[in-house]
Amino acid sequence: MFYDQQRLLQRLEEWGITLEMHRHPPVFTVDEARVHVGHLPGGHCKNLFLKDKKDKLWLVTVLDERRVDLNALAKRLGAGRLSFGKPPLLAEILGVTPGSVTPLGVINDRAQRVSVVLDQALMRCEQINCHPLQNDATVVMSSADLLRFFRATGHEPLELDFDDGLSLP
Repeated sequence: MFYDQQRLLQRLEEWGITLEMHRHPPVFTVDEARVHVGHLPGGHCKNLFLKDKKDKLWLVTVLDERRVDLNALAKRLGAGRLSFGKPPLLAEILGVTPGSVTPLGVINDRAQRVSVVLDQALMRCEQINCHPLQNDATVVMSSADLLRFFRATGHEPLELDFDDGLSLP
């Protein structure tokens, strides 16, 4: 059974992860999100659910203004050609729909199929803003708590420097 927003928030509380919730209309793009939560301090997430030709899955979380060079990222990861995971796969693995992709979705990846990749610049932010499994809210949590979350779910993230050739101008 997948975690929904309520169960996720309960689990975060059990793990001692504090957050601040901001409700807003559903948003499907970074630009739409900025209208409602762009004023919040900290790093705002852009999330890419990717797969390679060998069906290896990746959740890449970067600062929202980044344009990721998928070819350069694939080379850095030692992966085959990367493409976006289709909505049915996204629902099957992370239990979310397009527009609701979030680093917190790995709570539903109990089989540990997803490798998490984080933008070092994002993780240098004191606070991180992301969706709590639905795109009608944004939660603010510390970057340290986000790392604690990943480790509690069994996902040890790989942090990469996206300023070093992984971003498009």
